[in-house]
Amino acid sequence: MYYRRKIVLSLVQLLDNEIDKVSLQKLLFLYSQNKKDAEYEFIPYKYGCYSYSLKADLNTMVKKGQISETEISYTKKDKTDYLKTLKAKDKLILTEIVATFGKMSKKALTTHTYLNFPFYAINSTIAKNLLPEKHLTKISNARPKETKSTLFTIGYEGISLENYLGKLIKNNVKLLIDVRKNALSMKFGFSKSLLKKFCNSIGIEYVHYPEVGIDSNKRKNLSEQVDYDVLFKTYRSTTLKKETIGQEKIIENILDKKRVALTCFEADYCQCHRSHLATSISKFPRFKSKIVHL
Repeated sequence: MYYRRKIVLSLVQLLDNEIDKVSLQKLLFLYSQNKKDAEYEFIPYKYGCYSYSLKADLNTMVKKGQISETEISYTKKDKTDYLKTLKAKDKLILTEIVATFGKMSKKALTTHTYLNFPFYAINSTIAKNLLPEKHLTKISNARPKETKSTLFTIGYEGISLENYLGKLIKNNVKLLIDVRKNALSMKFGFSKSLLKKFCNSIGIEYVHYPEVGIDSNKRKNLSEQVDYDVLFKTYRSTTLKKETIGQEKIIENILDKKRVALTCFEADYCQCHRSHLATSISKFPRFKSKIVHL
């Protein structure tokens, strides 16, 4: 079993084997704020801090019969004492979180996270019902406000879905353009339909322009930078010369949305075609924006 799932099961165990869904997200968020390299990362969602990866793990544990689920709560069914399997430091953090916050109602817990971590409340649909005006100002101030026209590029290799979405949110990206030839991924959250769903849920539009991508079979056996250089030289002389309409579409998007990001897999933009696509677009007369590689 993945260690991160043992953390979840240990938390539920500490709460007499039952917890409401909102409190589970909030308590694991507070746990993550007390630990470097925590098992889960979170984004600002409509009810505050939320982890899609955590929800995916919970769904898996329900299917495996380790927990049961109702509309509002989870119950631990697995009889294993997972608390004993945790690293000493993690066990200490988790037990302290439960001792401090475990008896709070989900409303009080949500209010606490909004007050102390206002960035995670910027997309909340219920903040105005929980907080007085002076505290709503803190949330407003935490909301990214940069509007200067910018073309970003971002890869998802080596980072979680929440880390990835967090970068988009913090840079006030309004539109994500997927420039993969085939928008499929074995990594959770990054296939086309799911990525579109998750982006839309936090107010970011998503489109897929496969015409400016590179066939996956052409990316096989790339081991050194020289291999990438050869591939991208071909890409610039073929696809980028032919697919001017696709590039014009991207410029139209930038003129309309101002804050636009091109996305592909590779963490290093020097080893991804998105950087060459961005450079090509920058040479069009109508392009006046800044380019930033996240």
